[in-house]
Amino acid sequence: MVVLSKIYTRTGDAGETALGNGTRVAKHSPRVSAYGTVDETNATVGLARLHATGEMDVALARISNDLFDLGADLCTPDMHLDRTLPYTPLRMIAAQVDRLEREIDAMNAGLTPLRSFILPGGSALAAQLHLCRTVCRRAERLVVELAGAEEVNTEAVRYLNRLSDWFFVAGRIANNNGADDVLWVPGLTR
Repeated sequence: MVVLSKIYTRTGDAGETALGNGTRVAKHSPRVSAYGTVDETNATVGLARLHATGEMDVALARISNDLFDLGADLCTPDMHLDRTLPYTPLRMIAAQVDRLEREIDAMNAGLTPLRSFILPGGSALAAQLHLCRTVCRRAERLVVELAGAEEVNTEAVRYLNRLSDWFFVAGRIANNNGADDVLWVPGLTR
């Protein structure tokens, strides 16, 4: 259990932070940028939940928790050195990705196939879900970049890739099952 009795520690005043394994790194390191952007994605989910109800809100709450799991995974490097830690690090697993795929398939089953790209907008929830999608894509790019230099759990990358798709389809659901999607019209304003 995490106990936060004091919020500020002053240990980061020189521009460094501690990873989950205790290693000190620069706050601008690729790993910190990656999990920081996952945290930013989670903040956008919190905003989306202000507009969500019912099953959508329940799903977004679960995704928010998953994103915290993902941040915990990314902040603890050295996948093969986990045995040296006094705890078992939290890692994303394939079942979390599989669940997103099942949900995407279920949401998408009732939607009319797209014949145009969609512009962010429509309902407030749909617009917010598109913001979630774009921030999630940025997080994914940063995690992929990190994976090019350091070992990263492959399920973390898969989860972000699938999650951005989830946000896209959920945005269509939030737009009256796609009926209120804002469609791109190429060259419309030339």
